[in-house]
Amino acid sequence: MHIDKDLVAASATPLVLGILADGESYGYAILKRVNELSGGRMQWTDGMLYPLLHRLERLGYVQATWGTSEAGRRRKHYAITRAGREALAERQAQWSVVADALKQVWQDVQMPPTVAEGWA
Repeated sequence: MHIDKDLVAASATPLVLGILADGESYGYAILKRVNELSGGRMQWTDGMLYPLLHRLERLGYVQATWGTSEAGRRRKHYAITRAGREALAERQAQWSVVADALKQVWQDVQMPPTVAEGWA
């Protein structure tokens, strides 16, 4: 399934902040977590994630520190800040309104029969 780039962009900040609310992480682990959470339907790239992380850092929503992996490689770890938690709470409230509205619309809409049901 292809997910429209507008939906990916709109959901990127709350997804990353939500992942970091569970604990600090680094880029590759965040990419893996997004893939897991979406059942493999969202395939983020480095080119999408790192500019977002840098923007969140500039906004004060995440803080980056350098660390070393078990294999001895240096990598940047990201942690959510207090401002990031506040931004996440605001995004959660906004998404709840949107999700509730969509749910109501989709429940009220009668979908036309598909070709398989005999309507072409």
